[in-house]
Amino acid sequence: MVESITVLVVDNEPGYAELVGAMLERERESIVAVAATDAAEALGIRAKRDVDCIVSDYEMPEMTGFELLERVREREPKLPFVLFTGRGSEELASEAIAAGVTQYLQKGNGTEQYALLANQITNAVSQYRAETELRESERRYERTLTTLHETTRDLMRAETKREIYRVATDTATEILDVQVVAAYAFEPADGVLEHAASTGASPAFGDPDVAIGRNDGLVWDVFSAGESAYYEDVMREDDVEAVQQLSRSELIVPLGTHGVLVVGSGAVDGFDETMIELVHVLGANAEAALDRAEREQLLREHDRTLARQNEELTRLNRVNEIVREINHGVAQATTRDAIETTICDRLAGTDRYRFAWIASSDAEPPEPTSWAGVDAAYIDRIRDDGDDAPEGRLVRETLDTERVCVVENVLEADGWDRRRTEALTYGYQTVLAVPLADDERRYGALLVHADGVNAIGDGEREVFAELGETIGHAIRSVERTRATRAGGTIELELACDNSRLLLNRLSERLEKPVSVAGVVERGADETIAFVSVPAGADLAALESEWASVERLSVISEGEDETLFELTVTSTPLLDVLRTYDVRVRAATSRAGTATITLEVPRRVGARSLIESIRDGFPGTELEARRETTSTPARRFDTQLEERLTDKQFQALQAAYYSGFFEWPRESTGEDLADALGVSPPTYHYHLRAAERKLVTLSFDGFSN
Repeated sequence: MVESITVLVVDNEPGYAELVGAMLERERESIVAVAATDAAEALGIRAKRDVDCIVSDYEMPEMTGFELLERVREREPKLPFVLFTGRGSEELASEAIAAGVTQYLQKGNGTEQYALLANQITNAVSQYRAETELRESERRYERTLTTLHETTRDLMRAETKREIYRVATDTATEILDVQVVAAYAFEPADGVLEHAASTGASPAFGDPDVAIGRNDGLVWDVFSAGESAYYEDVMREDDVEAVQQLSRSELIVPLGTHGVLVVGSGAVDGFDETMIELVHVLGANAEAALDRAEREQLLREHDRTLARQNEELTRLNRVNEIVREINHGVAQATTRDAIETTICDRLAGTDRYRFAWIASSDAEPPEPTSWAGVDAAYIDRIRDDGDDAPEGRLVRETLDTERVCVVENVLEADGWDRRRTEALTYGYQTVLAVPLADDERRYGALLVHADGVNAIGDGEREVFAELGETIGHAIRSVERTRATRAGGTIELELACDNSRLLLNRLSERLEKPVSVAGVVERGADETIAFVSVPAGADLAALESEWASVERLSVISEGEDETLFELTVTSTPLLDVLRTYDVRVRAATSRAGTATITLEVPRRVGARSLIESIRDGFPGTELEARRETTSTPARRFDTQLEERLTDKQFQALQAAYYSGFFEWPRESTGEDLADALGVSPPTYHYHLRAAERKLVTLSFDGFSN
């Protein structure tokens, strides 16, 4: 369909304007003529309606054709204006061209002139419209570029990727006449494209609940390929999702590794080159903004990490200073009470922690023995709660796992609801529990209360773990020193019928009584036991049949009994005795029931020791308890053990328990060397050295 052309014909001769208009309409169906009899009327008509061309006579009253042209050009410099006049001369034609008329035509006779006029009008209007459209296109392009420029600033100012996606979709909707605009962000963790932003015109396509997975349609294909693609008609493509039917043509632009921008038109091949170029420019700007936002996010995260690390380092430096002060105080303490008091006072005296207290492992449930920074009312509350106290459960967990345990927020932690009032009153939320133990024994737990949630970092926990070991060794050292100075032990006689006990298994196997003449420690994983059995008993098969017996050999054979050397792996009983510094004085088993006499330091709680043995050997019962006092002989043993090396002490023990010093000798040096896994010369060397120190101490050192 040809677009109509509205022509305003101006002529002061009555009826002539209507005639010209009618002739023009006859020549061109597209022309619609409007008549005016003077310039003033023409200007009035022009003010009320759009006109594509003006055809005017020259000589008219009040205002000539040139004057009308001047008035029209003031508002519309390019509107086609044809001077159609009966006055003709080269001078007038030259003047008309100089005045800026589009065409000049002299009136004549016949209808040919109207055909020529219609042709001039049609050509002039076509050129005018083309130039107008070009100018409008240029203005639109300039506006679009201005919008893109402003968008670029907005993109670069955006602080989050989500905001960048929103700005990009809003801009595409503003500068393009399209039905669909949506942005998808790639989520590396899930490996999908998730909805990031969309315009109101495309709600279904930008459904937040719809994610695009691997090989899931055109959008994923373009994103994975990394190259933009234009589909003139998406309905011709394979595997097109129903959601894509909102648009017939689509331009899909990947935004690097960040995501993808989708723009769709409702028409087939609805994008021209300019639109495609604009979307690519927008996509490039959005990708650059996303790169910038990602870098800034990484920098912010890096800054936060550095800030946290600096804060943690500052805190650790302060904690290390506190620990050094504690270690210095512990080194000067001579009793366990002094050690515990020093620890609690130093921790509570800092601005880092609210208060601290120590729970002993000797009591059940665990209860406070020393505290600082908190009043006795809080301690009484813990004791009154007994087994229900959350602190007691924390202490037991710490001792059972032998690691530092932390309650990050007592206001939300399970089982700590009964401490809500106390936590708010005393101003703490984090509770740290540290096991106090050395390599062999657990002495209790140190509990430290701090304000804030999760206020104890990993580095601080490691420092406290090392502090707990240091305290454990310090307690062990002062208690051994006190026991040595005080002298005296407790003698416990136990009865055990548990079949796990190696001695009971031996008596049941032989159906004869079995006694332990002595035990020599060969480290934490190996022990040598000198076992006496009635003559004729054969234990040779045990080495291959029992996993607990690594080596077995005969030390001596007498008329009534045979002495065997058994190298055994560590057992639960030996582990407990080693932990509590307990010695076996005597052990005999008859018919699967053993009677064991233990020598226990006074510092060791008998109840705790017996319970530890029962854990491994249920059915163990206390038969007798006897107090012993300090004697010169006992102090002599202590000094002798302190002077001998481990190998010298083992050599002397093995010789004594195996009857090496009896006459006639019940064992030889070669037998004992083999039992201890050393060469005979080496064994004799250690034994001679031990004998020399024993004699020196007897005749010289101890007498002094």
